[in-house]
Amino acid sequence: MAGEDLLRAALERLADPVSGKDIVSAGRVSGIVLRSAQAGLVLAVDGLSPHDAKTLEARVDAALRSVPGVEGARIITTAERGDAPQGPHPTAPAPLPEIRHIIAVGSGKGGVGKSTVAANLAVSLASQGLRVGLLDADIYGPSVPMLMGRQERLTLREKLIQPAEVHGLKTVSMGAMTDPDRAVVWRGPMASSALMQMLTQTEWGPLDVLVVDLPPGTGDIQLTMAQKVPLAGAVIVSTPQDLALIDAKKAVAMFGKVGVPILGMIENMSTFHCPNCGHESHIFGHGGAEAAAKAMGLAFLGGIPLEIGIREASDAGTPVALRDDPAGNAFRRIAVQVMAALKENARAADVR
Repeated sequence: MAGEDLLRAALERLADPVSGKDIVSAGRVSGIVLRSAQAGLVLAVDGLSPHDAKTLEARVDAALRSVPGVEGARIITTAERGDAPQGPHPTAPAPLPEIRHIIAVGSGKGGVGKSTVAANLAVSLASQGLRVGLLDADIYGPSVPMLMGRQERLTLREKLIQPAEVHGLKTVSMGAMTDPDRAVVWRGPMASSALMQMLTQTEWGPLDVLVVDLPPGTGDIQLTMAQKVPLAGAVIVSTPQDLALIDAKKAVAMFGKVGVPILGMIENMSTFHCPNCGHESHIFGHGGAEAAAKAMGLAFLGGIPLEIGIREASDAGTPVALRDDPAGNAFRRIAVQVMAALKENARAADVR
């Protein structure tokens, strides 16, 4: 039998506390994987008391480790209903004492290059000598493993996720925990639960900044981050055209409703310079994000050009912020602006 089949067989010997079926047939288990002697799966704990959920998780951990060749186990627990074990109250921030600042990078819609911006912002902050982490909170479409050129699976040590260390920072992504060829089919509360586990059960160590790459939109995951995590601020990414700006304004409004300060807006794909003749074109418009930021009383952090080098660097897993060129310089200037905004917010909070 293949390794994952052996894991499944071991799990089929465990009874579901609610239905009495084995936990695989009962639908408690999904995403079973075995990579580099590390077993992993997603365990749904719907309808269980906190005690029963912990007991089942311990039994699953023991079953996985009993399979020959398995040296460690990674279990992500999720729940869909209110009677499942819950974390802190939605308004109670998760305790993360070793992380000084947590920044959310969001957008109102997909396709604006938010993940590319988040990854390059994190790399730029690390280039300033800061201790930086990057959390890929896009559970359904994780991009960070490819953007950072680190595709291997993450491991556990003493039940804590060990982040990948690459390009001078620490990264964690669901894309490094699940089969990259399989879709993550979870309801919003399940995805939010997995996100909080990645955030709070990772051995980040002391960090000056944790950059969180949010999924597009204003759904459950964004609200979970805003309500359960002590965010120092949010950065909104948009392209210049009106269609993207309409949704970017909604993202600004969402963070405003939950009391998260907006550090500023970034205009991605701002200007295209022809590599042959040097002609400047505004394919998606130009200046829309800056104008929108001004209208909302927000800081404009800067623009990122539209150029093939950014796409090539992203696909190759070598962020353009590592380069000494116009695009790399643009990201580094934005990182300086972000840190200045964080310090200004901290000063204002001290005055209050």
